[in-house]
Amino acid sequence: MSGRYIVVFKNTASQEVIDTQAEAVNENGGSVKNRFNSIVMRGFAAEIPDTYLLTLQSNLGQDDSQIAYIEPDQVVTTQGN
Repeated sequence: MSGRYIVVFKNTASQEVIDTQAEAVNENGGSVKNRFNSIVMRGFAAEIPDTYLLTLQSNLGQDDSQIAYIEPDQVVTTQGN
């Protein structure tokens, strides 16, 4: 089983690190859909198999992890007055 997630990297992560992680998602049965490279957010949206998601999540919180957070990709709406 897989789900859609947004993987966001720390500001200190190099483009090479981001590209390597995106390639790893693809090589482990996932599919990178969109990439983000702006001042606000650097990372990618992807379909990630549950087994590889666990691998990515296990790196969170480690001193050498370049991933800031991983969250489910979902539609967000705003409501104005």
